[in-house]
Amino acid sequence: MRLAALLLCTACLAGCATPDRDARLTAGASREADVMALYGQPRRIWPETDGGRTLEYSSQPMGKHCYMVRLSGDGRLVSVEDTLTPAARARIVSGMTPEQVSRLLGTERSRVLYRNSGEDVWDWTIEPDQPGSYGLRFNVHFKDGVVLRTSQSMVFRDRRFPGLDD
Repeated sequence: MRLAALLLCTACLAGCATPDRDARLTAGASREADVMALYGQPRRIWPETDGGRTLEYSSQPMGKHCYMVRLSGDGRLVSVEDTLTPAARARIVSGMTPEQVSRLLGTERSRVLYRNSGEDVWDWTIEPDQPGSYGLRFNVHFKDGVVLRTSQSMVFRDRRFPGLDD
């Protein structure tokens, strides 16, 4: 029961404060220290070719967003993008490497290797098409070290545990 309450509180809090909607962050004015003071340590930090960095704030496995906070070479905020939107997911194409996919979508929810097909499938929890319906996962299928295809799968509510799979 305590675990259920903790998961519910964490899910609720994760939806309250997000870098893309925070009025305390301003492109060009806010600095890396401001972002970290508000949101803590990122899950990963990605180096950029121009000397900047991207801070990854992934809410997987329970959340439905991954915020990539782009910083310039001098540490100023450039942009914030939720990389699990339909437009961002559409950038995943056949032939991409796992690192390229991870760089675009952030940390995945899970990975499953299907030995018979030889596919390694990574998935992310995403927003459903219609709020309040069913859960949805975005899947990236890798074979021989590159993206083979993408798909989506539905996750139906488990009536034994109401509230945990929202």
